Amino acid sequence: MSKRILALLMLAVMIFSLAACGPTEEPAPAAPAGGETPATPEAPAYKIGIMTGTVSQGEEEYRAAEKMKEKYGDMIILQTYPDNFMKETETTIANVLSMASDPEVKAIVIVQAVPGTSAAIDKVREIRDDILFVAGVPGEDPDMIASKADVVFQADELGMGYTIIEQAQNMGAKTFVHYSFPRHMSYQLLAMRRDIFKSECERLGITFVDATAPDPTGDAGVPGAQQFILEDVPRKIQEYGTDTAFFSTNCSMQEPLIKAVLEGGALYPQQCCPSPYHGYPGALGIEIPEDKKGDIDFLVGEITAKIAEGGGTGKFSTWPIPVNMMFVEGGVEYAIAYLNGETTDKVDKAKVEEVFTKIAGSPIQLDTFTNESTGNTFENFFMVLSDYITF
Repeated sequence: MSKRILALLMLAVMIFSLAACGPTEEPAPAAPAGGETPATPEAPAYKIGIMTGTVSQGEEEYRAAEKMKEKYGDMIILQTYPDNFMKETETTIANVLSMASDPEVKAIVIVQAVPGTSAAIDKVREIRDDILFVAGVPGEDPDMIASKADVVFQADELGMGYTIIEQAQNMGAKTFVHYSFPRHMSYQLLAMRRDIFKSECERLGITFVDATAPDPTGDAGVPGAQQFILEDVPRKIQEYGTDTAFFSTNCSMQEPLIKAVLEGGALYPQQCCPSPYHGYPGALGIEIPEDKKGDIDFLVGEITAKIAEGGGTGKFSTWPIPVNMMFVEGGVEYAIAYLNGETTDKVDKAKVEEVFTKIAGSPIQLDTFTNESTGNTFENFFMVLSDYITF
């Protein structure tokens, strides 16, 4: 027997032995009486990308993205944009393109839709036109982002221009301090809301203070901006009194703002992105047990107790729903509904309302956006508004 034939015989024996020792296949399930083979559930033939900020710039959105990953597994792809996104636009674009490079990705949810998002969508459209883009909390001109993304979610910034001042007045505010910086004031909606704040304060006899804070994307970074808030709030309280309400347009400033306002005995009607999760747990030293994560009632109870300990009862409030987290989760759920054929239109207001109401656990007010400066109305740009809870 030649060596070649002997080698072939040995290989055949090895294959047979491996097959004999391996796991046996389960018998196919018996067909039902009608003769049809029972259907087996199939994994979705698509993936969804989520881009958020990092924990330091937007922990709420990041945690919501993790929650979606935990819920849907490999169907979800996660990415973040850089903390210094104003100077690293190319990185934001590259990270969106990296998700779109996977042919199975059929939708991308971006919250917050920081500057560079529109350019990233344009780049993706050059190579693919089959991706649904959902943009939340846009940091670009409304007309621009509405023309690029398929669906846009935004807390009703203009509506909040009225409700925040009304809430501050209900708390007894005589002065309203508005912390921001030039970059944010270049955002059309934020600038328009600032103007509404000012006019509403004048109408109600409240002193409006336009205070400039360091930009967290500047040289001093987030730590420098947070330190400024901790040092400046006591100065403002000393100058204007404890019946002063404070507001900041930046997420990373909320935690030090809550701390300083509580210590100074002043008023805090709402965060920039209203939610029980935004700023309050970190500022008040609240640890959320694993079995209580996502339990709004538990967190509200903890915040209420901590605020009472600090003597701030009735001086702090927010929305009962975590709005930015809702945009992440709602964006994913809406994308799934679209990709599963539950709605044939990329823009379906009724489906958006259904998704958000289910997540919030209560009806939410949803309106389309009209840009008063241009007269344009965007049917794909949805504005969300909610009532308050006061601790």
